[in-house]
Amino acid sequence: MLQMSKQYEPEFKKKIVRLHLEEGRTLKGLAAEYGVSKANISIWVKQFREECQTNEEAKADYDYMKENLKLKRQLAELQKENDFLKKAAAFFAKEID
Repeated sequence: MLQMSKQYEPEFKKKIVRLHLEEGRTLKGLAAEYGVSKANISIWVKQFREECQTNEEAKADYDYMKENLKLKRQLAELQKENDFLKKAAAFFAKEID
């Protein structure tokens, strides 16, 4: 028995691709959360990247997503470093007293 493949709205696909590329969410996590196979998500990401080769608007979106993900990761790293420095400063302030 052949199973009909489920059709997804373009906006839904774009949302999933954006969550993966912009927020760094894993395919496995997105598949579990949205009930979509990892293979489908992988295909959508591949299609979006291919579209970026010919569509300037899609390329601009892709570049924005990559930059946003990079900045989010950098911010998280800097927040960790800042928290560590605050703890170290508090520790040394206690030692001085």
